[in-house]
Amino acid sequence: MGGCFSKPKPVELKIEVVLPEKDRGKEELSAGGKGSPRAYQGNGTARHFHAEERLPAPHPYPGAQDCLEAAVCHIKDLENGQMREVELGWGKVLLVKDNGEFHALGHKCPHYGAPLVKGVLSRGRVRCPWHGACFNISTGDLEDFPGLDSLHKFQVKIEKEKVYVRASKQALQLQRRTKVMATCISPSAGHSSSTNVLIVGAGAAGLVCAETLRQEGFSDRIVLCTLDRHLPYDRPKLSKSLDAQLEQLALRPKEFFRAQGIEVLTEAQVVTVDVRNKKAVFKDGFKLEYSKLLLAPGSSPKTLSCKGKDVENVFTIRTPEDANRVVRLARGRNAVVVGAGFLGMEVAAYLTEKAHSVSVVELEETPFRRFLGERVGRALMKMFESNRVKFYMQTEVSELRAQEGKLKEVVLKSSKVLRADVCVVGIGAVPATGFLRQSGIGLDSRGFIPVNKMMQTNVPGVFAAGDAVTFPLAWRNNRKVNIPHWQMAHAQGTTSPAAAWGGRLSQSLSLPQAHPLSCWPWVLLTGSAIQGSVAACPASPMQVVKAAHRDLPSQTSVQCPLDIPFHQPQCPTSLVPPPARLSFPFVLRDTCSAEFLTNLCSHPGRERGV
Repeated sequence: MGGCFSKPKPVELKIEVVLPEKDRGKEELSAGGKGSPRAYQGNGTARHFHAEERLPAPHPYPGAQDCLEAAVCHIKDLENGQMREVELGWGKVLLVKDNGEFHALGHKCPHYGAPLVKGVLSRGRVRCPWHGACFNISTGDLEDFPGLDSLHKFQVKIEKEKVYVRASKQALQLQRRTKVMATCISPSAGHSSSTNVLIVGAGAAGLVCAETLRQEGFSDRIVLCTLDRHLPYDRPKLSKSLDAQLEQLALRPKEFFRAQGIEVLTEAQVVTVDVRNKKAVFKDGFKLEYSKLLLAPGSSPKTLSCKGKDVENVFTIRTPEDANRVVRLARGRNAVVVGAGFLGMEVAAYLTEKAHSVSVVELEETPFRRFLGERVGRALMKMFESNRVKFYMQTEVSELRAQEGKLKEVVLKSSKVLRADVCVVGIGAVPATGFLRQSGIGLDSRGFIPVNKMMQTNVPGVFAAGDAVTFPLAWRNNRKVNIPHWQMAHAQGTTSPAAAWGGRLSQSLSLPQAHPLSCWPWVLLTGSAIQGSVAACPASPMQVVKAAHRDLPSQTSVQCPLDIPFHQPQCPTSLVPPPARLSFPFVLRDTCSAEFLTNLCSHPGRERGV
């Protein structure tokens, strides 16, 4: 994290509880070009894909039989700046009136399926109410993250003061549009030991970099490698839904990578990088030459160092297998969570209706104290306690005791002994950059990779992005900060290819340097999804208050809604509205809370020059 402010003025925020919709539906497949005929395995060997496995590209101009057209409203039904969901046969459409013109778009955010009608319309863009993804209403294009896909844009015409919308049935059903991508013209056949682009890490930054290159017309070879055994998936979702299966977590289906010619090496560990000869060396001895390299290795979870740390049934949540096993072991039994940060509290919340008991161990006085402050932390703690979660604060684990090799008890330094059949550790993470120590690629004292505003490292042709980097933040006098956030990883993944290929890209994609007051950390608490967001958006229909802070621009608008769908105990997967619309204010007065605003948050979007 970056440095603290000195004596910050209070920032008053309002928190409210609202109800989001269900998660997004099935991923739409891309309509891009043909894929590379090979995809690498973890050992460096290749498997051939048959031609029939490739995706057929849908016709770009659907016929009349595939389209629907209907009058959806009168021109006076909407005022300027208003949005409305309208029915159109096979689905819904978001109708927007802006500067006297009507626009029709997909009505759900492609990221997690949020209803965009509840979002913010400002300066020709609509912003998702949950995590801040931003879409251009003239094109439907995604212009601010998180998310990978854009919205469909539908035809609108005015006749006899009625608004008509014409839309494809397929588009109405899919509710997402993947941008057209270039075809790979230099597949691996004949030179499998070299690639034009090598991306180390298949999280948000790595995947977005690969997709951005294809979207911008880059047709040379791209290889994406990951330590995981799976294709890129939504890791932040693991702690929110421990039962989730891989197909529910996948960011893209396997057919997508074949169609776009993005080759993926799974279970592939890079042990060193030879920057002089432009080679990456893998654990199994395989060497891969590259022209350009993007490092997006992410972070590694911290582990306990106490006595008995190697007993069975102690987990850090890193893979779908980890999450699924925790649920199985905790069902009807005793669970202990070490750490009351976002991951730990999400896990504790998810287990409340499944485990016999849930205990949380934390060094701080209250959960989330460093991020949300004392008052909010205590309010959330009470909510957890009402859901049978027991807290053991201002202490830590001294020993893990086993019976027949499996965890049986967690002993605290306060001498308290907790019964435990499973333990989840969420005490932070460190950058996964150990393999770079002898490479000549610069690392700071904490192991982060310093980059410039174009995500370039100290080595020409080597770029870095995501949780493992520190980058210069313009509004903080170019001080280098680390923002371990999904949204920022997406933005940096877009920036790095622009720097690497410069004029080859059709647009300038430098790291946004506007005021970064748009953070969307969200957690699943007591069977409830709690989303804390901060967005500098004066047009927000939600509760907005003015922030007075010496380091923030005057009269910056700040909002912090918490969206909580409560699960019915008898049916944990169904969502029902909360019993009442709740709201309570809190004030950020300490430097740790200021850090939450300044260093955990991401940029507010390209359209806002705060």
